[in-house]
Amino acid sequence: MAQLWQTARGRRSGTVENVTAPEPTGASVRLRPEIAALPAYRQGRPAPADGFKLSSNENPFDPLPSVAAAVSDAASHLNRYPDASALALRERLAARHDVSVDEVLVGAGSVSLLAQLIAAAAGPGDEVVYSWRSFEAYPGLVTVAGATSVTVPNNADHGHDLDAMAAAVTDRTRVVIVCSPNNPTGTIVTAVEFEAFMSKVPSDRLVLLDEAYIEFVRDEPEAVGRAVDGTALLGRYPNLVVLRTFSKAYGLAGLRVGYAIGAVPILDAARSTAIPLGVTATASAGAIASLEPDAEAELLNRVDVIVERRDRLRAALVEQGWPVPVAQGNFVWLPTGNETTAVAERLFDAGLVTRAFPLDGIRVSVGEEESVDTLLRILGELVPVSQEGRPA
Repeated sequence: MAQLWQTARGRRSGTVENVTAPEPTGASVRLRPEIAALPAYRQGRPAPADGFKLSSNENPFDPLPSVAAAVSDAASHLNRYPDASALALRERLAARHDVSVDEVLVGAGSVSLLAQLIAAAAGPGDEVVYSWRSFEAYPGLVTVAGATSVTVPNNADHGHDLDAMAAAVTDRTRVVIVCSPNNPTGTIVTAVEFEAFMSKVPSDRLVLLDEAYIEFVRDEPEAVGRAVDGTALLGRYPNLVVLRTFSKAYGLAGLRVGYAIGAVPILDAARSTAIPLGVTATASAGAIASLEPDAEAELLNRVDVIVERRDRLRAALVEQGWPVPVAQGNFVWLPTGNETTAVAERLFDAGLVTRAFPLDGIRVSVGEEESVDTLLRILGELVPVSQEGRPA
């Protein structure tokens, strides 16, 4: 870049100058080595004009007119700071979940709340336990807090091994994260499994139940069991905090707003770790408008459409020979193993941007209906993978 700038400057002045670019001014600054080594969050590549972005689990539907109008009205007051506590939204959520206003914490997406809660409970010398592979932000959030990640491998069905997670809790453990449905594999934790797990975790350890995709869950067969619903368990477990978001089912990913429900002392500690004024007035307005009865009914009808599309897509992939686990989010998981990068590039060449996790698999968001045929055509041309996640 410096060389290009020098050449352009020389052309403008009619001369060619030998100018040595200065050394980066921050080269000698002492940074935390574990932070400097962290890979930055990688957002999905943009899709081509005639393609589809299936990498970020976004809702494919356009915003509701009523929600867009509420956001536009709030945007007319951009010269003013927002309510730092998002009180109006917290009041709506508290009434919905039959808790006090102080038992609700609103943040800039559920990932922001995860960061606050981890920082409130864990620091240098402490451990945070979670399943892996799970949400890709967990390792970075733990490292930034100064704590150490303890990862427990997923089961063969790509879900949480809760017995192993409970066994991994030690005196150094401060936080345990459970993700249901699990991102990126789509598997659930059942209510029975979760309650058995909570009985094994000491009551002075913080348990975070990440339910970012709960609106997409449908009842499992009797043999599997009903998925956990954290809001039904809050009174029983004072060390439990439930996290949810408006990004997925409610289609507000661009506004960044999520919420947590839990005991006041825990949430107060998390409030102390927050960057002030992180939730904008437009985000609060969009979330409140989405909770209006008519708007929410239409939004949940859209969720039903995505769920039907997801189940149809998974069934077709299984028919092709892909060992896709039962999907309960707004995405499906392809356990492509060593072939992950090659398969993802083949999909990209066809105009489908997906989220590849090299050596593990590919998460494919359920997007526009028009994307399904292309996705099935390309994957149908590839050699399906075996149950071990390797080419058959």
